[in-house]
Amino acid sequence: MSKIKILHSADLHLDSPFQGLTAGKAAIRRGEQRQLLSALGILAREEKVDIVLLAGDLLDSGNTYYETGEELARCLGQLEMPVFISPGNHDWYSPKCPYARLKLPENVHIFTKPEIESVELPELGLRVYGAAFTDKHSGPMLRNFRAERQEGVLNILCIHGELGMADSPYNPISLEELRDSGMDYVALGHIHKASGLEKIGDTWYSWPGCPEGRGFDEAGEKTVSILELGDGDCKLETRTIAQRRYELLNVDITGSDALLAVHTQLPDETVKDIYRIILTGETEQSPDLRQLYSALSEMFFQLQLRDETRLRRSVWERAGDDTLRGLFLEKLKKRYDEAKTDEQRIVIEQAARWGLAALDNGEEVARHEDQ
Repeated sequence: MSKIKILHSADLHLDSPFQGLTAGKAAIRRGEQRQLLSALGILAREEKVDIVLLAGDLLDSGNTYYETGEELARCLGQLEMPVFISPGNHDWYSPKCPYARLKLPENVHIFTKPEIESVELPELGLRVYGAAFTDKHSGPMLRNFRAERQEGVLNILCIHGELGMADSPYNPISLEELRDSGMDYVALGHIHKASGLEKIGDTWYSWPGCPEGRGFDEAGEKTVSILELGDGDCKLETRTIAQRRYELLNVDITGSDALLAVHTQLPDETVKDIYRIILTGETEQSPDLRQLYSALSEMFFQLQLRDETRLRRSVWERAGDDTLRGLFLEKLKKRYDEAKTDEQRIVIEQAARWGLAALDNGEEVARHEDQ
């Protein structure tokens, strides 16, 4: 059995609304999303893959821009290898969906039924299985399904679904169903975080995740997968085709100027990316977010700032109250006032804050790692 090379991607969500961005930048991002199609095509040719598997949610909805459909047909039509699409819960198949309206090239096969069917590729020693969501929800497609194995032929399944959640409305799949499917590899979509290569029984499977983030719940590097399958083995490598990234950055500004603290922690290249910077720590007064945004915004495609700092208050402010807290603080305050060195005062204040944390179920804890 010869090896084949696969490009596996899913969850492009073309024409997403990008509600977290300004209207102008959301439009830019939708245009850039279409360029993912060209990038996929370039990668497929550079890697000399034998087949492309697109496991659903290429489109964010059934209401796509005309330009998006045209770009999809153009880019996939430029590929020499077979392309398989299994529509998911966002781009589910119907007679009126964008896939049905498009004039797709002959090398592209779209699965259109909720029942698993197959396409023979004898020149590759390959049988490709797939199914489609035909509504925004789907029952279990793999239940009671098993493909026959044939000597010299690889079985591959391209499908959109969710693993390990029996009550999921998005084609729930169990590990046992994957194990018993008769597949050599299952190319999955729906989960936006890459799973890495997994195996159950003789079946390899993975989610590639989304190729480019659309919000801060999809922060960090996003990839597509290149696989080599055959001779009882499977290898997966990731490739990045994204133009921009969403990033979350927590900056502790305790005892520091907020702008300086942010600059200290920022990586060198941020101008292409969308950042949410979260200010933390204790401060004498709340940071001026408007002033900070004015100083930083040009360093990013778009910037969000969040203030999660706490105003500093004296740990001794209720010493002497006729309460357990007041008596506890009064005793430590006396020792603090009698301390001879700054080091002793730091230790006593730390003890007071830990004591208050215990009284407040975890509030006001200040760690001094150098003590």
